[in-house]
Amino acid sequence: MSDGFETRAIHAGQDPDPVTGAVVTPISLSTTFAQAGVGDHRGYEYARTSNPTRQALETCVASLEGARHGFAFASGMAAEDTVLRALTGPDTNVLLPLDAYGGTFRLVARVLADTGGLHWSAGDLTSPATLGDAWRDETAVVWLETPTNPLLSCIDIAAIAAVAHERGAKVVVDNTFATPYLQRPLEFGADVVVHSTTKYIGGHSDVVGGFVAVADDELAERVRFLQNAVGAVPSPFDCYLILRGVKTLAVRMDRHCHSARAVAALLHEHPAVARVLYPGLAAHPGHDAARRQMRDFGGMVSFLARGGEEAALAMVSATRLFTLGESLGAVESLIEHPARMTHASVAGSPLAVDPALVRLSVGLETLDDLLEDLRAALDQGA
Repeated sequence: MSDGFETRAIHAGQDPDPVTGAVVTPISLSTTFAQAGVGDHRGYEYARTSNPTRQALETCVASLEGARHGFAFASGMAAEDTVLRALTGPDTNVLLPLDAYGGTFRLVARVLADTGGLHWSAGDLTSPATLGDAWRDETAVVWLETPTNPLLSCIDIAAIAAVAHERGAKVVVDNTFATPYLQRPLEFGADVVVHSTTKYIGGHSDVVGGFVAVADDELAERVRFLQNAVGAVPSPFDCYLILRGVKTLAVRMDRHCHSARAVAALLHEHPAVARVLYPGLAAHPGHDAARRQMRDFGGMVSFLARGGEEAALAMVSATRLFTLGESLGAVESLIEHPARMTHASVAGSPLAVDPALVRLSVGLETLDDLLEDLRAALDQGA
């Protein structure tokens, strides 16, 4: 019988230290490792290539994603860059969703496209029918987020993967918002899963990291080569912090989801809110897709302020417990204005964000306190 999610989060890749019996994975700071002879070593040569603490993290998160291979990176963007370099080349095309994360758009459109000859297109990826509108003959990668950042659109991974594979393209899913606790894209046909482990997996706003999970052995070898060749790897201490966060991922996500549902309900009824974007609402366009492939609906909630940009800016500055700041997925609640903050890089592009949009990352504070704080800020704009 296979171990459950919570058990693997605590134990996968994390056996007690064979020398001391320590139950917490040691932080191995060594940059080099002794060899009995040339090429005769214990699996470690140089810390950029591999490190015991990093290997524990990679084994654990790969297990949680149901992947054969896992690779830790120094940031989510380093993970994305490596995947794109592994799957694309000059004159190939990456198909992005219309509301992709701003950093992903910047990497594709303003780094790889400018310096490496990569092409990109953007389209509505919420159904196979609309996928074709943005498809190019040279499309090599369909890049999905589900739920997306910041509009929380939910995409049917299996349906998109079937069409993409039929046309010879790979499917990459950014699973940062859902985490492997709520959703495992490889089970629905995705080829690669990426994470910003800075967010829910780390969970405490104290470490930056990224992750790539892969099932295919050949593709994994390409990612492994690039991970070592480019060297954008996390430090052993960063790996320790992320691994510590993984242990409580399941219980944290349960609480995030519970509180987010209550926040979405409050927003839905408030006169200062024009529209609530949350997959848990039956009226959400992606609700059915989310129900099919997610355990729960996540801890992120976005909404459109009825008074437009001016009202949105006033709201994000009026909360007490919802801290105005970028990032998401940690124990503290955050509020931000995507058009001017996390998604400023997409201004003027097909991915531009409505300036009336506000994004919430619902944390682990007492729920009644969060609702009171949010209601007070909304009442000012009602």
